[in-house]
This record gives sequence, structure tokens and C-alpha cells, in this order.
Amino acid sequence: PGLYMRASTRGAFIRSTLTAPLATTRRRRTIFFEGFVGSNQNMTESAVVTHTGNNTLKDGWFSEISPEMWPGQANSLEIQEKLYDQQSEFQHVQVFKTSTYGNLLVLDGCIQATERDEFAYQEMIAHLPLCAISREPKRVLIIGGGDGGALREVTRHRCVERVEMAEIDGMVPEVSKMFMPYMARGFEDERATVMICDGVKFVESCEEGTYDCVIVDSSDPIGPASVLFEERFFRSVFKALKPGGVVCTQGECLWLHGELIGDTLEMCKKVFVGGSVSYAYCTIPTYPSGQIGFVLASKPEVDGKTVTFERPSREAPKTKEGSTLKPLKYYNSAIHSAAFVLPEFARQIVEPHLVPGNDAAA
Repeated sequence: PGLYMRASTRGAFIRSTLTAPLATTRRRRTIFFEGFVGSNQNMTESAVVTHTGNNTLKDGWFSEISPEMWPGQANSLEIQEKLYDQQSEFQHVQVFKTSTYGNLLVLDGCIQATERDEFAYQEMIAHLPLCAISREPKRVLIIGGGDGGALREVTRHRCVERVEMAEIDGMVPEVSKMFMPYMARGFEDERATVMICDGVKFVESCEEGTYDCVIVDSSDPIGPASVLFEERFFRSVFKALKPGGVVCTQGECLWLHGELIGDTLEMCKKVFVGGSVSYAYCTIPTYPSGQIGFVLASKPEVDGKTVTFERPSREAPKTKEGSTLKPLKYYNSAIHSAAFVLPEFARQIVEPHLVPGNDAAA
């Protein structure tokens, strides 16, 4: 049921329908794969992929379309070859070779990372929180982030003694290791522990005051990732943080998701009582509108001090001699501070929900 085939002059025409439960509603999401499948799966053959809208892979181009998340626009990349295409227990996992952006990881029809520009997002989601903390962070938790990019960046900080990842889909780390090995380099670090589990349940079970930093590397708030934008989840993160600890979570696009960003910041303001709340962003060409943001919040210290995110307290990590990691390509201390300077339309959206830190130098 849900699968049928018919003869075609160019190969077998396949249509399959897969359903996956949404995390917070009774609604179910339908994913369609429709296309011409040849013996070598060469991308010169026409194909169409639809997910929560009309994402397409046609005439050698992949287009990411979502009327729900970015209505009226699309982002397209030229494809040379399909490298991987499997349905995991949770999502549709694909990897394509692009003509100009290297390998491309796609989850449920949405672009997650490309080899050419992944460093912008990965460096910022890790170093913004870790360099804002005045003390040396020792223990870090990553929720999601199965591609390994955020993990790679956390391991640059030599002071970190232990970094744990709670990723729900075990297929994603394995695919990343196969097709995006540099992004997955952090999995090789001896300080890293990867747990294939429900990140929400994991953080709920954590002892109070366990982590110096929690990084929530989530996809958009559709499907399983939607619970990572709820108040209950943020209260669990607050509990898991040590006094003075920080959280950084993927904060969507200022051009597209102003209301969602405002709501998320206001929720953090409600949960992180006595702490600080801020918002930053970076540019990255293959994400919708070429930009993505970061919501940051700090738990107050015992003496009431809170992190001033806009000013880095620690230097950017240096590449260790003999390391297989390349030098940083996006993050530095100047870009750290600049990332919090918003264009006027965005400032008006964000500023009413911000809570400044109080640990800035006089």
C-alpha cells in the first residue's frame, strides 16, 4: 500500500507515500517522492520531491520550497548526482553532489548543510555561547546536531572535558561520516559521547546543574523538532544548566520568522528569570533568505551575575598544532559582537524581548 509502479519510456516511474507523526499534534505529515529512476540514478533524469509543500528535484536542480516556513520563495542548487536516499525511522535522509557547493545533506526535503558553507552556522552556534562565558566551560550538551558540525566546533575548545550529544536519528551521524567527513570530524574526539535517543527526554532526565552550555542544533519547528521550541523543553534546559550556564538554540530567519523569534525570546525571558536573553545572526547562502539566527539565554550565577552575550569573554579557539581541524573561517571576536547588531526592522522585532547581561566590564 502506498507504492505503485508503472512503465515509462525512461525507466520505472515510482511514487511512494510515507507518513511521519508530528511531535506535538495529532496531524500527520505526508512526504511524496516522485520521479524517474534510472539504473544509475543520474540527475539528468527528471525527478520531483515534495515535502510540506513542493520541494523539487527536477532537470538537475534541487529546489527547497515550503509554503509553511518560507512562503512565496525557493532556494535552488544544481545537482550532479544523488549519493544517498533512505527513509530512517524518523525522516527522509538524502545526500546529493552539487555542482558548486560540494555534498548536500537534505532531511525531509529541507537543506541541512553543504560542504561549502556549513562552517558559518556550525562555528556561530558553538562559539557564540562558549566564548561568552567568562569561566572555562567544562561540560557541554548538544541536542540534535547529528551531522556533527556543532560537535566539531565544540571540540576546538581545549578546556571542554566532556561533550555529549543526544540525537534522535542514528542514520544522520552515519550518513554524515560517509559523505561529509570533515563536518563529522568531531565524532572522532575522545571527549565526545554520542547517544542515539530522544533529546527532549534526555534533558528532562538530567540532574540539576549538570552543564556549562547546552547547544540546541534543531531543524525548523515542524515535525519532531517542534518540541524543541516549547516552554517545557526550555525549562528542562534551565534546570540542566549550572548557575551561570548558557543555552544557544537555532533561531530561525529574521526575514521570515519574526513572530516566531519574538515568541521564542519572550518564552526564554519567562523561563530564564533573573538571567539574560539575547539574539544574534549569521549569513549563510544555502539557508532560506541567506540568513539564520541564534537565541541565547543565561542562567544567573549564585551572586546574580548574568552573561553579557554581546561581548566575548574568551578568545576564539586556536587550531592546535598537528590538529586535523582547519582554522576558523567565520567566527572571530569582532564578528561575535557584530552578530548582535541588527537591522532596524529586526531590532524592532527583537528588542522588546531582550534582557541584557550584567557582567560586562566597567
